[in-house]
Amino acid sequence: MFSAKPILLSASLLMAINTASIFAARAENKIPDEYKTGGFFIGCQAYTFNHFTVFEAIEKTAAAGGKVIEFYPGQKLSKAEPDTSWDHNASEETIQKVKDKLAQHKLKAVNYGVVGVPKDEDEARKLFKFAQTMGLRAITTESVDAIDTIEKMVKEFDIMVGFHDHPRRPNDPNYRMWDPNYILSVVKDRDPRIGSCADTGHWVRSQLKPVDCLRILKGRIISSHLKDLNEMGLGAHDVPYGTGVSDVPAILQELKDQNFSGNISIEYEHNWENSSPEVGQCIGFVRGYGTAKGW
Repeated sequence: MFSAKPILLSASLLMAINTASIFAARAENKIPDEYKTGGFFIGCQAYTFNHFTVFEAIEKTAAAGGKVIEFYPGQKLSKAEPDTSWDHNASEETIQKVKDKLAQHKLKAVNYGVVGVPKDEDEARKLFKFAQTMGLRAITTESVDAIDTIEKMVKEFDIMVGFHDHPRRPNDPNYRMWDPNYILSVVKDRDPRIGSCADTGHWVRSQLKPVDCLRILKGRIISSHLKDLNEMGLGAHDVPYGTGVSDVPAILQELKDQNFSGNISIEYEHNWENSSPEVGQCIGFVRGYGTAKGW
């Protein structure tokens, strides 16, 4: 006669099952590999082309060799519709126009920001629904005060969130986003889909070494605004990768060592009217360096 007995699972098997359950609940909205260049998902933050329209930013990113783009709120839609602003309140018609323009240039939108996230869940939900509709991987923000709401939205929508860093403000000691240790303190006990949008240029402006900052935030790098600057300090400006003080090869190696799977956005804030050749140099650097490394 069959006797029912409790099935005892080994500690290792229980751990494996528990780990699998955790990862299933923390699925990452991945960018398809077809959008990689030199082993990374590299393209532009549309703010690089803020003297132009969204449509022009898409065209210029594609022409420079980028395969992904990060949008920001407030850019004008197109020359044909200069009074239409692009943000998460856009109409369905405007969203479809942007999707069609992206498809025309074989570009994928992957990120949106820097944008404020409201504490109010209904208002925040509008932002995350926009990200979901656009097929974005992440949102970039500095809204630390909304962290509880952000975590709820991340779990609901499977949209990641990266906290962005601007430079240290000598006259505003209350601004702490420049410090990677502070960012870590904000995100370390939160859902792993919440982390850092690592703006390496602003770390250099804050007299910090980007690789050291990346290591502090290991495992929490959601995306990056990768910059090479001509010098350390607040007066620095962007230069093509490999020609400044930021040690871009070491940054790329650290990201690769961390199995970074987010987007690298070129946010080139110099030579505003004619930055495309320099943006192309940045993408070419990553393509060449990554290819040489076998990435």
